[in-house]
Amino acid sequence: MIDYIRSGRIRLDRSRYAGLTVTYHDPCNYARKSERLFGHGFYEEPRWIMDQCLESWVEMQPGRVHGVCCGGGGGTLTNSYNAERLFYGRRKMDQIRATGAQMVVTPCHGCHGQLSSLKEAGGWPELKVKYLWELVADCLVMG
Repeated sequence: MIDYIRSGRIRLDRSRYAGLTVTYHDPCNYARKSERLFGHGFYEEPRWIMDQCLESWVEMQPGRVHGVCCGGGGGTLTNSYNAERLFYGRRKMDQIRATGAQMVVTPCHGCHGQLSSLKEAGGWPELKVKYLWELVADCLVMG
């Protein structure tokens, strides 16, 4: 995706979400776990893509290597530990709220499912949860 954006094969409209406060969630597997296991966590790449899609966005604190897990790892969305999953996810929702975001973006399917579930359980149905690829698709300039 980065190569397509850099080469101009795809063009993006950065004004698509103008006026909306957006933040980014670092998934454990893409960031901290990848860094620990493979020596490279994907921190800057998704942020660069966010910069190409949005005029501005808000960084969560703490982020990157110190980011807070959403609580959805290890398949918790499909097992019987629903109460625990929701309990641990409260920290992430507090972190998102602190940014003032109306939309959170993540590249991870598990995190997307967990964040979507947390917003409903936490009484925040208006929070938009988007995949990173979905943000890019929304901002594509056609033609």
